[in-house]
Amino acid sequence: MRELTADLLVGRLVDWGVDTVFGLPADRADGVVEAFARHGDRIRLVLVHHEEAAALMAAGYAKATGRVGVCLATSGPGALRLLGGLYDAKLDHQPVLAVTESQEIRLLGTSFKQELALETAFDDVADYNVRVNVPVQIPAVVDIGIGHALARGTVSHITFPPGLEEAAAETSPWMLMPTGTPPTAPLFTAGPGVPPEADLRRAAEVLNQGARVALLVGAGGLEAREELLAVADTVAGPVVKSLPGKAAVPDDHPLTTGCIGVLGTRPSEEALEGADTLLLVGTSFPWAANVPDPAGVRAVQIETDPTRLGGAGPTEVTLLGDAAETLGALLPLLSRRADREFLERAQAGMAGWRRRLDELEDQSRDPIQPQYLMRVVDRCAAPDAILASDSGTVATWSARHFDVRGDRHYLLSANLATIAAGVPYAIAAQWAYPGRACIAVTGSDGFAKVMGELLTAIQYRLPVKVVVSNTSSLGRRLRAGDNGTPGGPADFASWAGTNGALGLRVERAAEVEPAVRQAFAAPGPALVDVLVNPEEHPRPAMAGGA
Repeated sequence: MRELTADLLVGRLVDWGVDTVFGLPADRADGVVEAFARHGDRIRLVLVHHEEAAALMAAGYAKATGRVGVCLATSGPGALRLLGGLYDAKLDHQPVLAVTESQEIRLLGTSFKQELALETAFDDVADYNVRVNVPVQIPAVVDIGIGHALARGTVSHITFPPGLEEAAAETSPWMLMPTGTPPTAPLFTAGPGVPPEADLRRAAEVLNQGARVALLVGAGGLEAREELLAVADTVAGPVVKSLPGKAAVPDDHPLTTGCIGVLGTRPSEEALEGADTLLLVGTSFPWAANVPDPAGVRAVQIETDPTRLGGAGPTEVTLLGDAAETLGALLPLLSRRADREFLERAQAGMAGWRRRLDELEDQSRDPIQPQYLMRVVDRCAAPDAILASDSGTVATWSARHFDVRGDRHYLLSANLATIAAGVPYAIAAQWAYPGRACIAVTGSDGFAKVMGELLTAIQYRLPVKVVVSNTSSLGRRLRAGDNGTPGGPADFASWAGTNGALGLRVERAAEVEPAVRQAFAAPGPALVDVLVNPEEHPRPAMAGGA
């Protein structure tokens, strides 16, 4: 049986260890679908309902696993709808490969329908962006594309014309010179993990001289929990986290003050305001108003990507290396600080902050407080649950009222802050970790954008749980003066139940915890539609809110 071009593509993905691809191919892309079927014992094609969701799933898969995420779409508008999810991956520095179908080569330049210059359309989002014209290109461009995505934490894009996937995978008859193709291989090795000894000693000198040291940790510190806690304990410095780095250190650990930024905590604001020395680990935190004046603080930065050095402000020492390995090498050079007053002040502030959160999580109030809903999710979720939070108001509630502890993980669209990422992320995480509880928390507007992907979970019998913080946004729009017909909040629970999931509607505070526990215990996909107080709005911590 002759090898087809589609087998070259799918087989090369398998060679890279890819086991899941999210996509929505067209009917005429049957060659690719059939190739996935032929390799079905090693790789699966997850058919979704919207291409943007496919790209968000690929981004979520990369965030959940640290491996490359892959998405697939057909030509024209199908390919264009990937862009929103791909920008999420690009801005959050996640390795994703997008494969699309372009127009037939013989029709290019004739204004045929759906003739789009996809290489141009994807040029900004994709670090590596190439069109395949002949089958022999495929192994090399897949190798280079995935290598770029992994090395630079970014997006790669490969597009090929329809029909090519069913062509024989043989040398092109158009080759005029016997040069062959580049002899690439499906290999990637991470760069050096530990900076030079001289740089480590300079960093230790700065940190040892600091009187009030704080750690600011981002997504780059997610795999360095033990090392972060050991360094923080040694320098007596609170660990302040960016929201993408929420899972780096457990939220209930005495060495952390939680997150920083508009969704963060007041004790984190105070810790950074009072610090004279900062250790930045794997973060390019963008909110300048939340970090100390560079003129008044000394800083050491640990980063894996040299292009992001200095991205969080001027630093006195930069350490290029893996966070865990660099912190491990730095630790023996640090002097244990006897004066714990700065840390103890942060801990006292955190105790007061938690008391304030407890007050807001009032279970006796109707309408239901969204803070209470999120705390119930926190109480009912498994110790190793993966929570995928949507953006918008619900992100504030998840950031402050859902605690990462134990082996829990937390996913969200950090830099693009796109609404409707929660459900696709949870589905991707469920494919990656079938034995773990994967929960999406989303607002009513966010869920309305991706309702079709609950059908994806239903069709694949994925036990994803969706919690909708239903704020009846139509009423708010009408009060703002927008035209429309008044109506009640959407009934997502009935829709979920009609289509094969468990759907539960909650309108009173006393019903919240029983419904959430019932949904989380269900063997298949479940949705809890909770009508929360639409007048409850979050306030930034720096404005005194909680």
